[in-house]
Amino acid sequence: MVLVIVFGVALLVAVLLSGLAARSVLSTSLLFLVGGALVSDGFLGLIHITPTSDIVRVTADLALFAVLFTDGMHVSFPALRRSWRNPARALGLGMPLAFLGVALLTHFLVGLDWTTSFLVGAVLAPTDPVFASAIVGREEVPARLRQLLNIESGVNDGLALPFVLVFIAAAAPAGHAEDVGLASIAGELLLGLLFGVALPLLVHWLVRFRLLGAEPALQPLLPLAVGVTLYAACHLTHANPYLAAFSAGAVIAALAPQAKEAFEPLGGALAELAKFAALLVFGALLTPHLFGDLSVGGYAVAVLCIVLIRPASLLLSLLGTDFNRKEKVTAAWFGPKGFASVVYGLLVLQAGIPQGEEAFTLIAVTIAFSTVAHSSTDVPIARIFDVEELVGLPDDDRKLRQRRSTTAREAATTTTGPVRSERSAREDPTRQAPKSGQFGDHSGLRTE
Repeated sequence: MVLVIVFGVALLVAVLLSGLAARSVLSTSLLFLVGGALVSDGFLGLIHITPTSDIVRVTADLALFAVLFTDGMHVSFPALRRSWRNPARALGLGMPLAFLGVALLTHFLVGLDWTTSFLVGAVLAPTDPVFASAIVGREEVPARLRQLLNIESGVNDGLALPFVLVFIAAAAPAGHAEDVGLASIAGELLLGLLFGVALPLLVHWLVRFRLLGAEPALQPLLPLAVGVTLYAACHLTHANPYLAAFSAGAVIAALAPQAKEAFEPLGGALAELAKFAALLVFGALLTPHLFGDLSVGGYAVAVLCIVLIRPASLLLSLLGTDFNRKEKVTAAWFGPKGFASVVYGLLVLQAGIPQGEEAFTLIAVTIAFSTVAHSSTDVPIARIFDVEELVGLPDDDRKLRQRRSTTAREAATTTTGPVRSERSAREDPTRQAPKSGQFGDHSGLRTE
C-alpha cells in the first residue's frame, strides 16, 4: 500500500507540474524515476523491491505493451508504402551497428567475455517506444521523422529478442543452457504477428452483424478490449506480445480510423499511467549500491552508448536519404533505452549466467542515464521544429495563431467547396467517413 500512496503523490505532483514541464527541460518521467529511488532501500527504505521481484517485470511488460499498442495506431500504411526505405535502413543497418558498437565497448572497457558483451549489445540495441512517443505524438514534427522513430522503436524490440535469447543460452554454464532454438523463437514472433493481425480482423468482422456494434459512450472500450485480450492470449501461448501489440494497433487504425480517434484519449492516459508506474518501480532499483557496483569503464560505456554509439550508427544508416540535417540529428539523438531493455535485462539476471549481475548493472545504469537524458530533451527538440505549446497552457500568442489558422482553413473550405473536401478525404484515409461494419460503427444498436 505504501507503493500505491507514493505513486498517487507522485502522480499528483506530476500533473501539477506538467504545464511547467511542457515549457522546460523538467521531466515528469524523471520525477517518477527519482521518486522511486528516494523511497527505495537505498534512501528512505519505505518500499523493498529487488530486480527479481515480479512487480518489476510485470510493470515494465505492461508499460511496453500499452505504449506499443497506442503507437501502432500512428502507423499509416499508405505513408509506409511510400517511405518504407528509411525505417528499413534504421532497422537493417543502424540497429546492427549499435549492437556491435555496444558489444565492443563492453568487452574492452568493462572486461566482460565476448558472449556476455554481445548479450549486453543485444539488450541495449533496441530503442524505447515509451520515450520515443514524446516525439512521435507531436503532429508538428515532420511526418516522415515521426514515422521513422515510430516504426523503428515499435519493431526493433521484437527483432532484438531472438538475439537476446540465443546469447543467454550461449553464455549459460555447460549443462545449464536452455534449449533455445531459432525455430521456436521465429514461431513466437510469427505467432505474435498473427495474433496482432487476426484479432482486430475478427472484431472487424463481428461488428458487421446488424445486431452488434458499440454504443457511442463505450466506443473507446472496444480497442481496449482487443488490447487486453491480446495481452493475455500472447502470454498464455508464449507469442511475442510486443510485436502483437504494435501490429494490432496498426491494423485497428487501418480498419477503423474512427475507433482509433475515439480510443486515443483513453489509450494515451492508460499508456502514461503504465509508463509512470514502471518508472517508479524501476527507480526503486536504482540504489547507491547498484551504482557503486559499476566500474569506471562501465560508466564510460553507459555514456558512450547514448552520446556516440546510437547517434553514429543511425547517422551512418541515413546517409544518402532525403532527410535534412536537422531531421537526421534529431533521429540520431532520440534513441532512448527503456522498458524493452529492462525486460530483457531481467532475463539476463534470472538466467544465472556467470557475469549476469555485472551485465544487469551496466544495463540498468545505462537505462537510467538514457531516461534522464532523453526525457529532459524532448521539449527542446520539439521546439526545433516550431512545435506550439500544449493546449491549455497560458499563451495568448498561441491562441491567436490557432484562431487565425482556423479562420484561414474555413475560408479555404468555403472558397473551394465540396470538391476540395472530397480531395482531402481521398488524400487522408484517416478522415474518410466511417464505413459500415468498422469498429466504431454502432448503427446496429439503432435498427428500426
